[in-house]
Amino acid sequence: LRLGLKLRLREFIFMIEFKHISKSFGTKKVLDDLSFCIPDGKITFIVGKSGEGKSVTMKHIMLLLRPDSGAVEVNGKDIMKFSPKQVQAYRKKIGILFQSSALFDSLTVGENVYFVLKEFGSYSFMELKQKAEDILTQVGLPGIQHKYPSQLSTGEKKRVGLARALVSNPDIIIYDEPTTGMDPIVSEMIDELILRVNRERNLTSIVISHDLKATLTTADKIIMLHSGKVRLEGEPALFKSSKDSIVRGFFSGKAIEL
Repeated sequence: LRLGLKLRLREFIFMIEFKHISKSFGTKKVLDDLSFCIPDGKITFIVGKSGEGKSVTMKHIMLLLRPDSGAVEVNGKDIMKFSPKQVQAYRKKIGILFQSSALFDSLTVGENVYFVLKEFGSYSFMELKQKAEDILTQVGLPGIQHKYPSQLSTGEKKRVGLARALVSNPDIIIYDEPTTGMDPIVSEMIDELILRVNRERNLTSIVISHDLKATLTTADKIIMLHSGKVRLEGEPALFKSSKDSIVRGFFSGKAIEL
């Protein structure tokens, strides 16, 4: 426990470090001796052109992929060496907001939100409903438990997806392209929600994004991937002042491949 700064006891105090990770699919090397560090309690954006390894990096953090070589450490522990029981406990500490929100169309909003809690122990129906309502209120959507995803706007679906990611009280939250396909007003609302959630819950937030404006205004730290390696990592100010032609090209919008 970090001298009482955490509000609740955690099995993990997250500091994620990639140490010389390489990963190939057939003859294509996607991650090439990749090393970086994600700080605890901060918002880290991982950016880069399509095909540079962002999604593969995310899947290593989630233990959905294993590297060909190297280590992924969380609080100094190599998660690739976890037992099945440790993997299960670790994954319960991760919340994910998928790009498409990934809601179940046949379930109500409330059922979508508390669906994940069924893995965490026995709750009564009323307890599940209350937990769903509490978290929906936190993301600005009180009183919509009875609705179905088809009745929601794109922005509302995204917030329901976030509520589902948060309901289990994770320590890490991963946002997969949270503002893709959003209009500027909704995108700004999602950015503000990411900031507020991180501040209120002291989460380690990881955002996979093509949104350059959000990256420079929301991130505490940015990691830019290029050819499976880190091209540059640091605070937004470092990227704004960078003279690197690839970094400048990407952040000017000239190098983006969607």
